[in-house]
Amino acid sequence: MKESLRTGRAVRFILIALALGSSGFAAGSASRPNVLFLMADDYRAELATYGSAALTPNLTRLARRAVQFDRAYCQQAVCNPSRSSMLTGRRPDTLRLWNNGTHFRELNPDVTTLPLHFKQQGYVTRNVGKIFHNWHTQEKGDARSWSAPEFLHYATHGEDGPQVSGPLPKNHASGGGRNYTSVPLTECRDVPDEAYYDGRVAAEAVRVLGEVKDRPFFLAVGFWKPHAPFNAPKKYWDLYDRAKLPPLDPRRPAGAPEIAFHDSREVLGLPGPQRITPTPELIAEMRHGYYANISYMDAQLGKVLDALDRSGVAERTIIVFAGDHGYHTGEHSLWGKTSTFEYDARVPLLLAVPGSAHAGKRTRSLAELIDLFPTLVELCGLPRPDGLDGTSLVPVLRNPAAALKPAAFTQHPRPAYFDREPDRRPKAMGCSVRTALVRYTEWRDWTTGETLARELYEEADQPAETRNVVDEPRLAAAQREAERLLRERFPKTTH
Repeated sequence: MKESLRTGRAVRFILIALALGSSGFAAGSASRPNVLFLMADDYRAELATYGSAALTPNLTRLARRAVQFDRAYCQQAVCNPSRSSMLTGRRPDTLRLWNNGTHFRELNPDVTTLPLHFKQQGYVTRNVGKIFHNWHTQEKGDARSWSAPEFLHYATHGEDGPQVSGPLPKNHASGGGRNYTSVPLTECRDVPDEAYYDGRVAAEAVRVLGEVKDRPFFLAVGFWKPHAPFNAPKKYWDLYDRAKLPPLDPRRPAGAPEIAFHDSREVLGLPGPQRITPTPELIAEMRHGYYANISYMDAQLGKVLDALDRSGVAERTIIVFAGDHGYHTGEHSLWGKTSTFEYDARVPLLLAVPGSAHAGKRTRSLAELIDLFPTLVELCGLPRPDGLDGTSLVPVLRNPAAALKPAAFTQHPRPAYFDREPDRRPKAMGCSVRTALVRYTEWRDWTTGETLARELYEEADQPAETRNVVDEPRLAAAQREAERLLRERFPKTTH
């Protein structure tokens, strides 16, 4: 009975692969497709294939074998809610989870995660690096999702200091005037890749791939970069001429409400004497460091892709690459995430299915990170669990010109880190919808549901969003449709 079920799933995958232009796989359980699930942290769509100045040769070669989603969006622009949403296929409102301080299982103890579902279907599931939120104790991962203990999944980014034998090479960066917890905010030392977390993540991922390659596997590899601190090894800083990086426009969007912004405390520090006021020189250094972090992460990802290509199983391995949410590097006067602006909401997303006739193509179809769960389930011929909020992207993989969804939704509370406030409750929630034509946002009082402020940015002004054009007559039809979609997804409620 079990063998017939496995064969049936393999046949379903062959049919999907053929529809995507693949030559398919041999029948039997050995043909069950593997999944290599790659994720980066705080990574907006800053890849060479998205038109960025970032040097990302390994992501470029992955894009050549993938469909690239040019308009993919997170559901909340901060780590824990975004990753919990993505990995359960449920929106933050479904999980009732909008902060970094609450483990998703505290509120949803029996929810099935993406890796747990694959494990229940007979896959070996492994976690290397940061996939779920980086809880600061080893016990607070999600052990039930994985077939073996998680690796380097917990700690803080501020503990990612260089580990080398012998004297530590000098720091060529200024340090930023403050520490990112316990390491400098900016750091440029001539150390090996393995001195920092992501080099060790790549090495372990290569080892684990060799261990699991002869069985159907779901291998999740979570890179800690380009998240701050900006401390990639020196050779990645040396890839860039700081003076030639794209210019920064720090202006806020004209007419944007105050509630749309935050105090950038993650990067600049809490209000008070310890907070830094960034000078032009420090701004340039931090932006340089973000690009260096990107190239460092890209190089580590390349080591994993190389190992997959050597493994003999690349031809039956689906590859996913995504960022968990976007990021600001001084645009709109903001540093970090926790807004509903396009820079924070939009993420890179690459989906590579072996043998696809559409490898190397791009799609403008709107997508959300919650769509990855049902997409991978369908691609691998597995039963779809109940309760998923996402939509399978397989129709877009079959036809990148298809328009699958009318909108993508992102939200964020105010205060951004409300769980650190005395009452641990939001005062407001920003609910945002991205259509093909506009981004429309309503800021609502958490208690009464009253609309406090509204924003509208048109497609031609993305991602810069220089002017709030809410209620302009020429966009009346697009705004009405966005309002309708928003209120369907986020009905006005009281709390």
